[in-house]
Amino acid sequence: RFISKIEEVLNDWKLIGISSGKPLEKGIFTTGAWEEKSDEISFADFRFSITHHYLVQEPSDKDGKEEVVEDALPLHMQDLLCMNNDFPPRAHCLVRWYGLREFVVIAPAANNDAVLSESKCNLLLSSVSIALGNTGCQVPLFVQIHHKWRRMYVGECQGPGVRTDFEMVHLRKVPNQYTHLSGLLDVFKTKIGCPLTPLPPVSMAIRLTYVLQDWQQYFWPQQPPDIDALVGGEVGGLEFGKLPFGACEDPISELHLATTWPHLTEGIIVDNDVYSDLDPIQAPQWSVRVRKADNPQCLLGDFLTEFFKLCRRKESTDEILGRSAFEEEGKEVADITQALSKLTEPAPVPIHKLSVTNMVHSAKKKIRKHRGVDESPLNNDVLNTVLLFLFPDAADKLADGFESRASTSSGNNPPPESEDYNLFNQFKSAPSDSLTYKLALCLCMINFYHGGVKGVAHLWQEFVLEMRYRWENNYIIPGLADGPPDLRCCLLHQKLQMLNCCIERKKARDEGKKGSTSDRSPGGTSRDAGKGADHSGDNTDKEKEVGKSWESWSDSEEEFFECLSDAEDFKGNGQENGKRGAKEGNKEPVNVKPEGRLHPHGKLMLLHPGEPLYIPITQEPAPMTEDLLEEQSEVLAKLGTSAEGAHLRARMQSACLLSDMESFKAANPGCCLEDFVRWYSPRDYIEEEVVDEKGNRVIKGELSARMKIPSNMWVEAWETAKPVPARRQKRLFDDTREAEKVLHYLAVQKPADLARHLLPCIIHAAVLKVKEEETLEDISSVKKIIKQIISHSSKVLRFPSPEDKKLEEIIAQIMSVEAIIARARSLKAKFGVEKCENEEEKEDLQRFVNCLLDQPEVSVVGAGRGPAGSIIHKLFVNSQRVSAVPPPDEELRRLGSPEERRLNPGAVSDFPPPTGREVILRTTVPRPAPYSKPLPQRMYSVLTKEDFRLAGAFSADTTFF
Repeated sequence: RFISKIEEVLNDWKLIGISSGKPLEKGIFTTGAWEEKSDEISFADFRFSITHHYLVQEPSDKDGKEEVVEDALPLHMQDLLCMNNDFPPRAHCLVRWYGLREFVVIAPAANNDAVLSESKCNLLLSSVSIALGNTGCQVPLFVQIHHKWRRMYVGECQGPGVRTDFEMVHLRKVPNQYTHLSGLLDVFKTKIGCPLTPLPPVSMAIRLTYVLQDWQQYFWPQQPPDIDALVGGEVGGLEFGKLPFGACEDPISELHLATTWPHLTEGIIVDNDVYSDLDPIQAPQWSVRVRKADNPQCLLGDFLTEFFKLCRRKESTDEILGRSAFEEEGKEVADITQALSKLTEPAPVPIHKLSVTNMVHSAKKKIRKHRGVDESPLNNDVLNTVLLFLFPDAADKLADGFESRASTSSGNNPPPESEDYNLFNQFKSAPSDSLTYKLALCLCMINFYHGGVKGVAHLWQEFVLEMRYRWENNYIIPGLADGPPDLRCCLLHQKLQMLNCCIERKKARDEGKKGSTSDRSPGGTSRDAGKGADHSGDNTDKEKEVGKSWESWSDSEEEFFECLSDAEDFKGNGQENGKRGAKEGNKEPVNVKPEGRLHPHGKLMLLHPGEPLYIPITQEPAPMTEDLLEEQSEVLAKLGTSAEGAHLRARMQSACLLSDMESFKAANPGCCLEDFVRWYSPRDYIEEEVVDEKGNRVIKGELSARMKIPSNMWVEAWETAKPVPARRQKRLFDDTREAEKVLHYLAVQKPADLARHLLPCIIHAAVLKVKEEETLEDISSVKKIIKQIISHSSKVLRFPSPEDKKLEEIIAQIMSVEAIIARARSLKAKFGVEKCENEEEKEDLQRFVNCLLDQPEVSVVGAGRGPAGSIIHKLFVNSQRVSAVPPPDEELRRLGSPEERRLNPGAVSDFPPPTGREVILRTTVPRPAPYSKPLPQRMYSVLTKEDFRLAGAFSADTTFF
């Protein structure tokens, strides 16, 4: 059953009949694509996996039928003799040992199973042999025996009248006679047992591999950053706002030099236990591969990983810094209770003394008292350096005594138009000159060098206190773009922009209050001058000057919350004026003083009084961050689809509309809804030419159909709107409340939340850093990976709370790029690319280094005599000298002439003993009898420190024997 199962699989894979193919090209084993198919079969209850490995080749153009020569050797036998692919750098071990392009392997399915006894092994082999005979399959079939780590295979292959047996020897200790060529030749000849007396010549290919582990003369060029210098200002490897880069250890651990003699015939070379002709310098082919250090420690990668670990912390800032912040005993508690009772007393209280800032600053003193100066996670120098970096305007304030808005950008920012600068749109991070971005870099640095999560919590606490201080003292936050929150950036950045909007509004209002006494007089003097058009013109100009910032008119009761009684009085006055205006509107010029005008609207006139239509000063709509927008849309969605819900929704959404209507009524006394629509939504006012009764063409206008729907939102809002100028309306945007919300949001962020908010900024910064470093090296493969990182990150980071696994992937990609660049630098230093004088040689070396990074093995042009070869030779010579430095007194004795030194057998050779010796012996002889068909025989031997292996493929004639 086992045999039939094998036959069935071979049939399914169409491995039956004559296999034909072109001779193999040079290097195809490495450059070509290998594929494999697998299946499972079982022998009784023992499971095996059967796998077909094959090199993908284009089908040959000519018709196969014409080419089939009657006694052509099966393909595998031709492959045994093919010399084009003797030592492939990357291939399945059977490909390396036997040079096959296609084979099938039967191996135990479970990893710990093994075929150990000889009888089982023979049983399997005979089954394979029968299966091959029955199917006429010409593909070699191997069976894996012994433990998997030994990689022991036996197999066979059949063709018309011929058969090849694949055998193997694997030893821990090497018998002495096999360590050199002459011993191996003896083994090969006795194994063939050729009956012919002058034996056909044996062709040989030899490869010796030398390993260089000691880069003694090269210190690794990356200096670890000098942390003490950070504070002093002379910055060694690092400064706040810049990410570090590079490997802390040499990312290239070994250099393997393979010296190859590809075509030798027996007798040309002597290599025995006494003497050898195999001098690596004389080898016709040299190839080099580098062994990369596994996961070298790289600075940027470590920074990212450590910062990412913060995302998994659960503690809040208070837990990290100790809850002692506000827990005080004794008299200080009494102070606070007195403060509360003072607040409730009817006596006038000087509010400014009880401001939150004072409480916070006293709390800060208490924290310091409690914690003790030494315990504070960040020392003051570091903290001040960071805060000055984040808030450059603080330095100006200290110097000049007044606030100037200086957002100094850090040195290496890309210009705002560049594609790199706009990366923040894709990553949802923040622009690279913004406060948020700088904060992310500082937290990352502090997390790594200055106290880990405690340092992060401490800096964040200071940052929140600074935000509170700026809000209460009207200092604009530097490093943020003007205008409403930018929804393309991360939420934290939006929150800071929101706080800035609040500070700007509050500042404008407070400034307005200072000047309010002088500003109000012009309005009062010209109250009765409403009829004179020219007068009213002057008046509006004055109004325009004053009115630009309507917030400045805000009345004192808006300092905290709208004090209803006073506000009602205002509205009452407005209402009376409005009614009076409405009654008298048509009879005589209106007696109400227009307020809050910005400028006339072109040539438009009011429909009824026929006065110019003025655009009013309106309240700006409230800025929103994305979480507020989401909240609002949820509330609106919850109202449902009922008529009542729709009405409520419309009312909620029309707050801004109502405010604009009130401003419009105040600026244009005696106006009607049509006037407002002409300014606010011109498309809803339809004008058409009609001929009146006198035959003149006149333009007649009316509201659009949607405006005429009975009790629609616009009509309702117009009816409820009172003529109140923007400066006296209830604020659409309550900056006090919004600022407190933002400050509370910032204060409750845990270090983990903070890290999640700022991770896009850190990834953004890391990508920019990698790009900057790559431009210095110019490695094409890295450019490609960076593009992949950018597209991958923009997909992952665009959504809120991305998965940890995806974020880890991005960080791993960035680390791999960093390692590649570090390797390139390491190789450049070792091969002295920069020091090379000759331009042509320099280019060759640069190309050679780039190939070493990308390819598994690179051949050295000119072998030991080319530019790269001579450098490699020097590296080995230096390494050998270092490892064999004799004691100084001996050296004095040995200082003879160079000739004496060369003849001295103790002299150090240029190369260490080879770590690996590989030999391939081939010949074509008749076996088993002199009249048999001459068939290819091949034996491969590899000898390393740990083991010795012989892999032989011996063919025999099954027709004439």
